[in-house]
Formats: sequence, C-alpha cells, structure tokens
Amino acid sequence: MEEKNSMCSNWQGDQGIESDKDNKHEKIAVIPLNQLKDFKNHPFKVELNTELFELMQSIEKEGMIVPILARPNLEGEGFEIISGHRRKAACEWAGIADVPVVIRNLDNEQAVIAMVDSNLQRENIKPSEKALV
Repeated sequence: MEEKNSMCSNWQGDQGIESDKDNKHEKIAVIPLNQLKDFKNHPFKVELNTELFELMQSIEKEGMIVPILARPNLEGEGFEIISGHRRKAACEWAGIADVPVVIRNLDNEQAVIAMVDSNLQRENIKPSEKALV
C-alpha cells in the first residue's frame, strides 16, 4: 500500500506547540504512526467495520480533525496512545504515515481516567468493554 503524505496540514510541523495549561505540560506534534504504541490492556477494541471505514474516508477527505492523545512510552521509545486507537487504525488503513498527537505527561491513574472518559463519548460501547473498566 502506498503511503500518503501527512493529512495534518492544519497542524504545526515537528516543532509542535507547547503548553503548560493547568501545570500539565503538553505538546501537540505531528508523529509517525510507527512511533505510536497501543495502551497496555486497552479494553476498548478497534473493529474493522463500516464505522471504521467511514472514519477512514472522513480522514482521507478532511484530514484528522481531533488529534490522538498519547503520553511518552514508559517502556521505551515512542508514545503510548491514551485515546485515538480507532483514528490510528483508520490512518493505517488509509496509508497515512504521520498524524497530529497531543503528548501529555500522565501517570498511570491519569492515563486510565483519560482513556475511559474519551471512550464514554462513543455511541456504541459493548457491555464487555464497559465491564473491563
């Protein structure tokens, strides 16, 4: 599959935008997908279905409107996704190599709370996924 250029024309380049809002240091940057690792034991599964296909088409057409939320990977290089596993999968499917990411320093408890909060916004959450959180 041919890789497309970044679909992030409205986002800053590699230098990113830094903020210290509410004493939580964060940075928005364009990151290669191969530097993004899944959240360990993430209870919300990414399914290859019509909704994911429609998300891929939207990202191809409009770019990624909402950046992925990640933190520096505690187990090595790259970043661990807190919220945005479906967006990452849609970009992989579309052949998009680089995506906008909000990089926020979060401890494990903060990361789990952010992951659960962001997924509760979804329309369809399986009872089995809710049970895991």
